[in-house]
Amino acid sequence: MDDKASSHRAGSRDGLETPAALEGLKVLDMSGLAGQYCGKQFSDLGADVILVEPLNGSNVRYQGPFLDNHIHPEFSLSFTYFNAGKRSLCIDLDRPEGQRIFVELVKRSDLLIESEKPGVMARRGLDYASLASVAPGLVMTSITPFGQSGPYSNYESEDIVALALGGMLYLGGYPDSPPIAAHGNLAYLAAAQFASVASMIALFGQTEALGHESGSHIDVSIQECVVMGMENAIQFYDLERVVRKRESGQLKMAGTGVFECADGQIYLMAGGIASARFWESTVQWLIDDGFPEAARLLDDQWKDHDYLITDEAKNLFYELFVPFAKKHSKAWLYQSGQERRIPVCPISTPKDILENRQFEYRDFFSSIKHLPSERSIVAPGAPYRLSETPWRAPSHAPLMGQHTDEILADLGYSRADRVALQQAGVLK
Repeated sequence: MDDKASSHRAGSRDGLETPAALEGLKVLDMSGLAGQYCGKQFSDLGADVILVEPLNGSNVRYQGPFLDNHIHPEFSLSFTYFNAGKRSLCIDLDRPEGQRIFVELVKRSDLLIESEKPGVMARRGLDYASLASVAPGLVMTSITPFGQSGPYSNYESEDIVALALGGMLYLGGYPDSPPIAAHGNLAYLAAAQFASVASMIALFGQTEALGHESGSHIDVSIQECVVMGMENAIQFYDLERVVRKRESGQLKMAGTGVFECADGQIYLMAGGIASARFWESTVQWLIDDGFPEAARLLDDQWKDHDYLITDEAKNLFYELFVPFAKKHSKAWLYQSGQERRIPVCPISTPKDILENRQFEYRDFFSSIKHLPSERSIVAPGAPYRLSETPWRAPSHAPLMGQHTDEILADLGYSRADRVALQQAGVLK
């Protein structure tokens, strides 16, 4: 890593003198849907990230939703968010000329993130072994559905396929429904986060290599990343031969679950492992608010975990608690519950999140400029704070091929050569 990218990063930020955490680090990101968040995390921390796109643009550009429902590769809101702060190079990597340019970029880079099908990079002569021979310090991170090896390695996949084959989809939904996937590309996002952590560790190891360049190839399986999020479902089967079931919409036990209130829902955890600490406080909460009949919840049977999981206990608690909850807003229930040290929280809508005073206090949301429309779009900021190298919001996502010419100029290509390569269909 060196300071060749520093001038670009300084120009793309807000002019503050404090350097970004990864300023000077150079990243090539050709990961598409599966790894775009990995590249974003490096860009957010100040690395110079070049988005390597095919001539017709990254597949993320064709992923909705689209601003004003204008279906166009420059109007994808997903692309705008995940690629803000990156530079765009459109290049045909199936052409020898494109491959030679790419190798020159690799020689100047610290990290390559890619999500091509196993074998594709090798057919181009751009596999890790080939690239490491000319860039021995390179860290190359490959994010694929099933990893680089094994019987599934060349299978096609989408996010929902990884969720299904990783087991997460089986646990999503209601007891009487088919499996239901949560909103968003959760498998891709999980893989991208694991990939960014692994890449950072490899880069740290590179700097600790005591004077000699030491790269590495990181093989990330999206399926395996999904399995990592299954909590204890695997252990339940391994140790007890119990297959966990879908439980959404059900009260697991009296005092724990989702309950309706005046303006939405809350989640309460007064029963189960919390019952010894919070049960009496919860009952007193109801009594103090004008529900004296809740005193029956203090009988000895309510101290028995086996009783709390019975339908009788769950139904009785529900009948006593819901009339109380429906009197109040989720904000009141949350604040009042906090004052009594009761674990209760509001279930936030997108509107609630944008108006949340905690997010507002920490300036969590930022604005990204959408270049084609010249509008500003509200987007999540960084979920961390660095005291010495503060995060700064990226200004905008690149237009398709916006930086192709300047990147080739940085490599030493003359104006005539750049024009010739574009006319030949190698670049855009």
